[in-house]
Amino acid sequence: MNKSQLPKDLQTIIGNEELDFAVYAKRNQPKALSYGIILFALFWLALPSIGAYAFFSPLFKGEEVHFESNDIPTTASLDNLEPMIVPSLLLLLFMAIGLGMLVWGIIMLTKKGGFFVGTETRLINYRNGTIKYFDWEQFTGNTELNINKKNISLEMRRGKMRSKKNGPDKFIPEILHISGVENLLKIERFCRQRIKENDPTPTLNSEANSN
Repeated sequence: MNKSQLPKDLQTIIGNEELDFAVYAKRNQPKALSYGIILFALFWLALPSIGAYAFFSPLFKGEEVHFESNDIPTTASLDNLEPMIVPSLLLLLFMAIGLGMLVWGIIMLTKKGGFFVGTETRLINYRNGTIKYFDWEQFTGNTELNINKKNISLEMRRGKMRSKKNGPDKFIPEILHISGVENLLKIERFCRQRIKENDPTPTLNSEANSN
C-alpha cells in the first residue's frame, strides 16, 4: 500500500516521511484473544443459569422454594415471591456481567485494526479517525510472528505490575498487535530494523562507560 491509498488525514500526519510499510489490519487483535473472552463469558453465564434453573424450577412445578437468607431458613412460593427478590437480583447481576463480557468478546472479534504505517522514526496506527503514535524506542524488540494467522505481536517497554501471592510482583508488558495482514515477514523485518536502530540501551551503556 502506497501513501496515495491512505486516508487524507493519515497522509497529512505522515507528511514527507518515507514509508517502510503501510498495511490495513483486518483485526484489532488476534482471534485467539477474542475467543478466550467469549469462552470465559459463556462459562460465566453458565454458572448463574444453572443456579437460576435449580432455584426457580420448583416454582414451575407449583412447589415451594426453600433456602437460607442471612442464615435464616426461608420459604418462597408463587403466592409469596418477595423473599426471592434479593437472590434473583444477584443472579441477574452475574448474568449481566457475563452478557457484557460476551458482547465485548464479539465486538473485539469483529473490530478492525485500522491502518498501520511504519516510518524511520515511528509506527502509526490510524483507526476510525483516531491516530496513535509509537516511537520505535518504545518497543523491546521481542516479536512474535504467526504466519498462518497473519499476526505480528510487538512487545512494549511499558506495562503494569501483577501481584503474586507466593512470589515477587511480575512485570507484564503491553503488546501491540498487528493482525490480519499480508507480507508479515517484510513488515517484521522493517520493525526489527527500526527497533534496533532506536534501541536506547546502547546509548545508556555508552554513557555509563564514559562516566
